[in-house]
Amino acid sequence: MKSKVVAILETRTGAHLGELITRRGGIPLLAPALEEVPDVDPQAVVSLLAQWRINPFKIVIFQTGVGTRALFQATDAAGLTGELLQHLSSSVVVVRGPKPVGELNAREVRIDIRAATPFTTETVLAAVSEMPVRGAPVLVQRYGETNQRLREALEERGASVQEIATYRWALPADIRPLNALLDALAQSRVDAVVFTSAVQIHNLYAAAEQAGRASQLAGQLNGLVIASIGPVCSRALRGYGVTPSFEASPPKLGPLVAGLDEALSVHR
Repeated sequence: MKSKVVAILETRTGAHLGELITRRGGIPLLAPALEEVPDVDPQAVVSLLAQWRINPFKIVIFQTGVGTRALFQATDAAGLTGELLQHLSSSVVVVRGPKPVGELNAREVRIDIRAATPFTTETVLAAVSEMPVRGAPVLVQRYGETNQRLREALEERGASVQEIATYRWALPADIRPLNALLDALAQSRVDAVVFTSAVQIHNLYAAAEQAGRASQLAGQLNGLVIASIGPVCSRALRGYGVTPSFEASPPKLGPLVAGLDEALSVHR
């Protein structure tokens, strides 16, 4: 990828991803596309635990590390972490990926079921497919938005699903880097764009809408190498008419950068 300009929309690990690209000779263009805004309602947490005492959740699904951490920080502040841990010890604890595992291990929470790679909604559903859930209360730690697919699939099986919000996704407060990326795309100064979450394409389009550039965006992206971290991200891209050049397998930064290097070596 020598001298190729690679746009990076990742926020938390964007600098690290940029370093990996620089080591291979690429030129990273950082344009963070999302901000994780804490969205834990302390009263909602208190009410949740009060409800839990009366009607215990049979299954608790943790979807993200940052959301799991935010939930425990909220119970820490309310002095209710001990009660949450006691409730979890009597529930079936399901995790979507390795990041919530780390947070739960730090709290010494027993993990009963782990979704398989690539840690999608589909693999979560497959992991609990043999569990009887009809009439069972299920708690889902929400990530930046409602996981409608997960909720509907569980409810179709007869579960009673409740979500607890811990954070939400928003456009960054400073969208100048995103606007600079839109300029670079319009001027054909970008060779590849790396997408590491579905919300990044949503927010890139939101910024393009604000700038009056949304109608040209898919055409501009489809002329480049489009790197996708995994199937959820790829599905979101296709929803906007953008075709991923490749999908990392497994969905991790190492395979993503290796795939990007290979794709750029043959891209003209």
